[in-house]
Amino acid sequence: MDEPKPARRSRALIALVLLLAAEAALLWVAVLWLILELLTDQPASFASALAILVLTIVAAVWVSAITVGALRGRSWIRAAAVTWQLVQVFVAIGCFQGLYARPDLGWALLIPSVLVIVLLLTRSVVEATSRREP
Repeated sequence: MDEPKPARRSRALIALVLLLAAEAALLWVAVLWLILELLTDQPASFASALAILVLTIVAAVWVSAITVGALRGRSWIRAAAVTWQLVQVFVAIGCFQGLYARPDLGWALLIPSVLVIVLLLTRSVVEATSRREP
């Protein structure tokens, strides 16, 4: 019996998945670093340190789920990915200003976020993620 061949992924979709996977991987690295810091240093506020750790874990799980959803061509990933990229854009804007401004971190957050948003709007990604889920 002939099985239908899976649709070939476009370059834009592959680039999108790679960027999302990189973001997810960096979030998991941040989780590990925060756990290490929590175990080796005395935080000024244990409750705040724990809250930041939990939020980072939630973000890592969510971006990982978006990445898997993008690989599977799920339609919900477009809104979820745009939401996450906007969060990163707002954090990047904060990195450019203030007493402790870190423009290097701002650019490191802003550039991939803009790239992901642009990729999400390309025709091939929209088509690849517009299929109805079974």
